[in-house]
Amino acid sequence: MNELSKEEKEKFEALFRTMYPKVKAFAAKILQSEDDAEDIAEDIFVKLLNDFQAWENPETRNSFIYTLTRNHIFNFLKHKAIEQKFQAEKEINLSDYYEESEIHNSLYAKELKLLVELTIKNMPEQRRKIFVMSRFQKKTHAEIAEELDLSVRTVERHVYLALKELKKVISMFMLLCSL
Repeated sequence: MNELSKEEKEKFEALFRTMYPKVKAFAAKILQSEDDAEDIAEDIFVKLLNDFQAWENPETRNSFIYTLTRNHIFNFLKHKAIEQKFQAEKEINLSDYYEESEIHNSLYAKELKLLVELTIKNMPEQRRKIFVMSRFQKKTHAEIAEELDLSVRTVERHVYLALKELKKVISMFMLLCSL
């Protein structure tokens, strides 16, 4: 690590105060874990502290930091998936009972189901309630609107936002599974 000048330290401190909460929030949104997000954010700023030239340019600083964060999160998730897979295989060797592809499909399905459940659980209360009524209780938008004393348009908007959020999470999961 190169020793930073006083001016560089001041720039880093200002960057840290400005960007740390944003980096942490970005990681928390994806990881759904404050602790993991905090670890990721700390790792990012340790890397930035060690490489002043990488974030020195104000025109590319934010995109560089978010790209660095995104890549770090992907690596973290891949590592976590490998650890979970290892733990699962260590506990019981299911390949004695099932074909390997069946195990992978089953694990992916369970992980995806858990991810969808967590995403729904972490939705704002009103959106979660409307989404559950729409998709799990099979109520129409009009029925939900009447029951919750909302406009049909509001119900449609909440369902749209819930589906959009789920699509984003599922797409990221599929991307990570294909790596």
